[in-house]
Amino acid sequence: MAKIIRSQRASTSSVRSAPKKKAAKAAKPLPKRAAKKPATKAAKKVAKPKPWTAEQVYEAFDRFRKANPEPKGELEHLNPYTLLVAVVLSAQATDAGVNKATRALFAIADTPEKMLELGEDRVRDYIKTIGLYRNKARNVIALSEKLIAEFGSEVPRTRAEIESLPGAGRKTANVVLNMAFGEHTMAVDTHVFRVGNRTGLAPGKTPLEVELGLEKVIPTEFMLHAHHWLILHGRYTCLARNPRCDVCLINDLCRWPEKTV
Repeated sequence: MAKIIRSQRASTSSVRSAPKKKAAKAAKPLPKRAAKKPATKAAKKVAKPKPWTAEQVYEAFDRFRKANPEPKGELEHLNPYTLLVAVVLSAQATDAGVNKATRALFAIADTPEKMLELGEDRVRDYIKTIGLYRNKARNVIALSEKLIAEFGSEVPRTRAEIESLPGAGRKTANVVLNMAFGEHTMAVDTHVFRVGNRTGLAPGKTPLEVELGLEKVIPTEFMLHAHHWLILHGRYTCLARNPRCDVCLINDLCRWPEKTV
């Protein structure tokens, strides 16, 4: 009897263990994620907007020109020097805020010599309502000194020379070259960067990419005023939040998938 009992137990044990092995094999998960990757990539490719045609770009800027034939920058200035100073002060600040501070400043210091005579402490007092005013006051004095020492008190007319001035970068150089000297440059601020990407006109991950993209697609006849049109469009129509698509001049051309018209 004892042998028979052991045999039955062994048999029962082997019978019970067999389904477990099969169940373990059946429970092995399938690589579902790997199967979804091609579909995700395909979806991304389909979602990518088509580039604007040359005819569409021309149509957009022709509309801007008809609506505002002579657009003006909103930074108040008296000459190339005060324009340079105003643009340097406008970094991380609004044009309205800069204008409020510089009206009184430029009334008494509209040349590098007068600015140096005023001194850093008094410049700081005039612009203390502007963000980063301490560092900016230091830059205004330093760039004034360099203009006197190296450029005969005149604002230079090349991008590299302007960029060599304290507080001045590529955007500053492009604004000054365009507004003071009529060069066909494209200054990319936050507004232009947003418009270039959102509309699909010149998408790019950096301001420089957007700048070069816009210069490539915008016809020469529009380049003098192009950056003003785009800045104004971004500031008053193509807003960061709640863009006003219903009154947008180019809403039928825009590639933004979330536009409200």
